[in-house]
Amino acid sequence: MKRSFSMLRLLGSAVIVGILVGACAPAATPTAAPTDTPAPVATQAPATVAPTTAPTSAPATAAPTTAAATVAPTTAATAAPTSAPFAPLSFSAPDCKYGGEFKSMEAVDANTVKFTLCYPDPAFLSKAAFGTLNIQSKAFLDANGGDSNKMSVTPNGTGPYTVKEWVKGDHITFVANPNFWGTPPTIKTLIFRWSTEAAQRLLELQAGTVDGITSPAPDDLAKIQADTTLKLFPYSNPNIMYVGMNNTIKPFDNEAVRQAVAMAIDKQHLVDNFYPPGSEIAEQFMPSSIVPGFSTAGDGAAWYKYDPTAAKAALAKAGFPNGFNVTLSFRNVVRVYVPQVAQVAQDIQAQLATIGIKATLKQEDSGPFLQSVSAGKEQMFILGWGMDYPDATDFFDTHFAGGLKYFGTEYPDLVKEIQAGAQTADPAVRQQHYDMVNALIKQHVPMIPVAHGAAADAMKASVGNVVIGPVNENFQNMTTASGQLVFDTNAEPISLWCGDESDGETLRACLQLNDALLGYKFGGTDLIPALAETWDSAPDAMSYTFHLRKGVKFSNGDALTANDVVASYDAQWDAKSPNHKGNQGTFDYFLSFFGKFLNAPASSN
Repeated sequence: MKRSFSMLRLLGSAVIVGILVGACAPAATPTAAPTDTPAPVATQAPATVAPTTAPTSAPATAAPTTAAATVAPTTAATAAPTSAPFAPLSFSAPDCKYGGEFKSMEAVDANTVKFTLCYPDPAFLSKAAFGTLNIQSKAFLDANGGDSNKMSVTPNGTGPYTVKEWVKGDHITFVANPNFWGTPPTIKTLIFRWSTEAAQRLLELQAGTVDGITSPAPDDLAKIQADTTLKLFPYSNPNIMYVGMNNTIKPFDNEAVRQAVAMAIDKQHLVDNFYPPGSEIAEQFMPSSIVPGFSTAGDGAAWYKYDPTAAKAALAKAGFPNGFNVTLSFRNVVRVYVPQVAQVAQDIQAQLATIGIKATLKQEDSGPFLQSVSAGKEQMFILGWGMDYPDATDFFDTHFAGGLKYFGTEYPDLVKEIQAGAQTADPAVRQQHYDMVNALIKQHVPMIPVAHGAAADAMKASVGNVVIGPVNENFQNMTTASGQLVFDTNAEPISLWCGDESDGETLRACLQLNDALLGYKFGGTDLIPALAETWDSAPDAMSYTFHLRKGVKFSNGDALTANDVVASYDAQWDAKSPNHKGNQGTFDYFLSFFGKFLNAPASSN
């Protein structure tokens, strides 16, 4: 969910500058990898950073394989009772040869956490605000073995809500968390329902059985605006819809074939017929609002022109004069980047047929589809991406250099340029790398960028104080006469621990239950304090220190400490951690954010 392109064009550069401005603490020498009971870590004297305005909300939302490090703890001591000295938890890689970003993560004291990195990451603070890095109780993780399904039965978070009931296939009811550290929610009962059909969601809104809906159909926008009992809430949403091709499945192992297919898709026709006003055809994978990242110069600034005659000739030259058969997969879930996916799939099927490619459509359920794409099992597929945080790393690293198998085997030259851009603080130098990235994407064609969709939600006009932004909605601050709000989404969440999930419905639910170290201000992408009240960053972007808000409790009454933060990150980082289970155990976001897991078999990174 995203917002104004003009604002984010500035933010793309401003975020990087903001991260490195101000008092910073030098990187500390990481401790040695601890044994089962980690030794206390020496504290440092961090520079102070004045906190930003106190938040009024809970926060939102491969490189060539190398041998993984083999030393890491599998168990750790829990926080001592308040009457006993605090026993700080820490984890370290023996060295940085395993290829990932983290060198160490440590509880300096009960309220201070420090991360030391193997290479600079100017976007680290933005990543630390994302919902998959929400903080869990160490005791809760240990009790459930990091199993997403077990943790979803009775979630235990620090967010504004707790779960009253989850009736699978129908709804989730959230109620206000009495232990919430922030301003108590004005909406005391929040209910999520779901329907894959936009028409059904609108009927329920018109009938008054729900108070709000996500992603109304493009044809319904004018109808909503003409109804005085309803209100439309457009918002900018940097996103991309693309057609992916897997280079490990024939004939897409042939670059010339992928280039030919790139000329066969009439993007303008798709946008004109299946997208709402304000949507744009995509010349690049990167939305124009993300700068550095989006290219205005170089070969990657404009995509192949639509030319089915040239596409057919290129296919013949590549050895396929009569075309070929292909399976085109998709999930029938409405997204801002593809509001009418089944119709779009049918139209692409027809377009491919004009150059001799016979596409069989395969519709899959959302969870299995995402898992299959991530595992590199889909030959050709329709998918997309909405901004998680305002930085190019969210788009480039996640898809082309994060160790995922969406498009088959990663392209080494593309990975090299993406990593160089990600590890550079100077915006101008980053843009030079990203100009090359866009040119290489155009050359290799791992996917075809199709559209940047315009976004809107709709609510009853009687719902007050509605703020919808690129990464979250302020459900907790909205108002209704009854104090209850029912919101109709596109699909059912997969689980309620977001560490090992990537679908928007799960992320939206997790944001009601959990907090990350930082958050995003409702309606925008400004970083705000969340569980961390202040933070410091080293000038070289090689270490980050967070000072936790005191007095925070989990919904079960346990006090938040720095050990909970370290345990939450380690559960995803260390493949040998007893809590590295999740749902499928892929932890796609962590892998794409931070490069590689510690102690993972080479094939899993």
